[in-house]
Amino acid sequence: MTTPRYARAVAMATAAHAGVFRTGTTVPYISHPLAVSAMAMEYGGSEDVAIAAVLHDVVEDCGREYIIPIREKFGMHVADLVMAVSHLGVGSWREKRVEYLAHLAGSSDEILLIAGCDKLHNARAIVCDGPTVFEKFKAPREDILWYYTELASIMIARGAPMAAALSETVTKMKEL
Repeated sequence: MTTPRYARAVAMATAAHAGVFRTGTTVPYISHPLAVSAMAMEYGGSEDVAIAAVLHDVVEDCGREYIIPIREKFGMHVADLVMAVSHLGVGSWREKRVEYLAHLAGSSDEILLIAGCDKLHNARAIVCDGPTVFEKFKAPREDILWYYTELASIMIARGAPMAAALSETVTKMKEL
């Protein structure tokens, strides 16, 4: 299913996230996009989806200038997917999330697959970290739970393949 393009995408993501760790941990950040990409493949994503998944945080976290090499190396479709799942809006934390939720509600199945796998991996990390995890976030616990509840609702309504797993994990988040 994967070609050398996928290996080049992993190399780009690894270089872009070099020296970065998951918030409040010693876990290299690259573990997250690799996990999201693996989940996207497990849920039936194409190679373009897997590539976009491994690159999903490069533009958002490392800079908009990455979109040009992504487009040049992996094509317009991958670049469009990466941009579609990136949180690049303006405004408060909540305003950006409201905008992103509205965007996801009408997005393609490929975009939902990447975004859903991203949020599922994040939600699982939150559950694993336990109740003190909410201290790491810029937003209060209630807002984080609201956001993930809304994400799960969209995924369920749209029939996204990871919807049940995300909903179950969000229920566990609420129990923290």
